[in-house]
Amino acid sequence: MTLTVTGVLKEYPEGINLSRLIELEKVATPMYVTVALNDDFVESGGFGSTALKDGDKVEFLYFMGGGR
Repeated sequence: MTLTVTGVLKEYPEGINLSRLIELEKVATPMYVTVALNDDFVESGGFGSTALKDGDKVEFLYFMGGGR
């Protein structure tokens, strides 16, 4: 199946979930990543139960704190 991951079209096996995609993409610090699936945020506790479908768009986001 074809997914758009961080703006790039890529091929993945059928039936993968968000947890597996995070592994395949070797996402840095996966415990801190926020995932947007088709422009909707997915709770981190739901990564394993969120199946991906052909044509889905996935973005990995990191929120940074800072300031003085």
